[in-house]
Amino acid sequence: MNGNAQTETPSGFWPDAVACWQRLPNKSFFFTLLLAWLALFHFLGNSILGYVHSPSLFAWLNYDYSLPESDDAHGPLIPFVVVGLFWWKRKELLASPLQLWWPGLLIFALAVLMHLAGFVTQHPQLSVVAMFTGIFGLMGMAWGRAWLVKSIFPFWLFIFCVPLAVLATKITLPLRFIVTWLVAGAANLLTIHVVREGTQLMSADGSFQYDVVAACSGMHSLVAIFLLATVYGFVMFRSPGKRILFMALALPLSILGNFTRLMCVILAAELGGQSTGNYVHENWLFSLVPYLPAIAVLVLVGRWLENKSKAQTE
Repeated sequence: MNGNAQTETPSGFWPDAVACWQRLPNKSFFFTLLLAWLALFHFLGNSILGYVHSPSLFAWLNYDYSLPESDDAHGPLIPFVVVGLFWWKRKELLASPLQLWWPGLLIFALAVLMHLAGFVTQHPQLSVVAMFTGIFGLMGMAWGRAWLVKSIFPFWLFIFCVPLAVLATKITLPLRFIVTWLVAGAANLLTIHVVREGTQLMSADGSFQYDVVAACSGMHSLVAIFLLATVYGFVMFRSPGKRILFMALALPLSILGNFTRLMCVILAAELGGQSTGNYVHENWLFSLVPYLPAIAVLVLVGRWLENKSKAQTE
């Protein structure tokens, strides 16, 4: 037996998770208050009982997320994204001075007032914001100001859990007008005679006609691409300017993606008629088309910025 042998530290997800858990102070304080805070929103979270006959804010959120034409179906995925990014930042977070920080109570108090206002005025969206604001304040109280500052990203991504409600119409309508204008212009440049009326696209000879409804506005892809661009920018770069650049790319990339998909529909309809265009429109494989140019541009821009940074340091 070699007396000089050293014991190797076990590596892997579970040993790492256990080590992180052991290093985290004030766990009982945080998780007890967290459970009480979430219980409040379960039993006294929703004051609109006309649609959802439950006082639970979580039941109201589930109802909104599961609507067939909902623009908020991505909501249940956001917590997994945020938790994954917290895991990615775990070493940076645990390197902070972890201690009780009572000014976080002010953030928590603000969250209580926000929920009270949302509950009384029957605006559950405000209560959703209050719920996450309260969790943010609890983290500050339990683990300190430095933890709170470092966790602003990814915590602010929880804003995508808030249902858009009437705001969705104000966003989707301009998107519909923009993409139909672009598709009509591009189709006519390709000698495909397309007439545009509002959000409708139709052939001059009447062989096909499509209405770009709210579900086809590109709202879903806008949210998905914004999340993708934001995560990519924050993971790959530390410069605030570069991170903002990737976030700003989301809107033009989502329009480009939706334009590409609708052009595929128009080209198919021109070649095979309305039924062929309908097939392309309803086929799930073609629903992935908006993301292909977005991913390609994000990767190309990312590599260009990396090469530019390397060239400047040499």
